Amino acid sequence: MTSQTHTITWRGIATEVTHTPATWSVTDHIELRTTLRTPLPVTELGYRSEYFALGSVAEYGGAVAFVTAWLDHETARAGWQGAQFSVL
Repeated sequence: MTSQTHTITWRGIATEVTHTPATWSVTDHIELRTTLRTPLPVTELGYRSEYFALGSVAEYGGAVAFVTAWLDHETARAGWQGAQFSVL
């Protein structure tokens, strides 16, 4: 199936979401890329490629709803407060 790309802004972070449903006919694939490699609760480097159970993205109503729920869940679970910078 053909990939679909969406651009979302999650908590002020511009994020490109690419969803390829039914990859190899057995899984859904999601890729996240943030502008300037801004960290997200699921990636410190601003990029994440992940495979999910076939149909799970559609069950959430599509890639945007799925990724938003995923990021919100990981934020609550890990107590993520945004990018953390340290000065030496």
